[in-house]
Amino acid sequence: MKLPLPVDLASLAKVILSPECKNICILTGAGVSVASGIPDFRSPGGMYDTLKPELLTASAQEKRYMEQDPTYVVTWDIFRNNQFPYMEVRRPFILGTRNHQWKATIANRFAELLHTKTGKLRRIYTQNIDGLQRQCQDIPDETIVNVHGTISKAGCEHCGHDMDFDEFCNQVQTKIKDIYGVDEKAPSESTPIFCEECGKAMVKPKTVLFGRSLPSEFFECCERDLPDLDLLIVAGTSLVVSPANSLVYKVPDTTLRVVVNNEPVGMELGIDYNGKGPGCRDFYAQGQCDAVFLNLIQELGWLEDLKQKRDELPPASIQLLDSANSG
Repeated sequence: MKLPLPVDLASLAKVILSPECKNICILTGAGVSVASGIPDFRSPGGMYDTLKPELLTASAQEKRYMEQDPTYVVTWDIFRNNQFPYMEVRRPFILGTRNHQWKATIANRFAELLHTKTGKLRRIYTQNIDGLQRQCQDIPDETIVNVHGTISKAGCEHCGHDMDFDEFCNQVQTKIKDIYGVDEKAPSESTPIFCEECGKAMVKPKTVLFGRSLPSEFFECCERDLPDLDLLIVAGTSLVVSPANSLVYKVPDTTLRVVVNNEPVGMELGIDYNGKGPGCRDFYAQGQCDAVFLNLIQELGWLEDLKQKRDELPPASIQLLDSANSG
């Protein structure tokens, strides 16, 4: 059964709460984590925008590649020959993850509320490696698919041997130089972190490098989830990375698709922002993810539930929530 097309967040809330809407999936990108203080990789000020290859421990050729395409720093092509560029770029992210520097945002908490209040959340497919979604402890682990892996675990890219995350972080702190100039105790030069099993310098966070295969879990869950999906919420993603972006066109024609983002995305994948008539199934909620999901939570009548998580939110999310309360 095809759900009615929303015209605003109030009507989207009615769709979500309707008995006809039974199965919901969420596809998230970096935009849902921005309020936590983690920059959006592809936006101005993000990692790719501010990458300075000249600071990295790399050959002249590798630096030229990264100057031409900053995403090269997170590719299998460079990592298999040189561990350092990836590790140096990721250093503060790795150590910040261990120290719980970042907190789950309102956008993350929306998924948690959706599960606890309705039981309709089938799956969260997150492209983010930050692990923030797993801070929402009311969401079952099996509901979360880390499409591109996670930075909160470590292992060898060559043999697959797992490394204790605390021990890995200790070695990152003492062996990987700080290109950002914030850690006075960091070494002046990077030295390898070796795998205790195979001896190769290929230990890294368990994230998926460009050029490597995604976890089989992604494909298996897609096969189970998509055929009877009623609603797909796409939040904070540019939809340029495949195969994660395939969700938007692999869902049935009857699936309602909602895009929450600062700007329109996915037109080349078939999302229609101007369509009208009985065949249209795409609704665009423009804006920052936290602001949009806060408004949606209000329309759903879940604001008091969100307030109970106030102290677990990052400062930017708290400020937004308090502004809504005062309004």
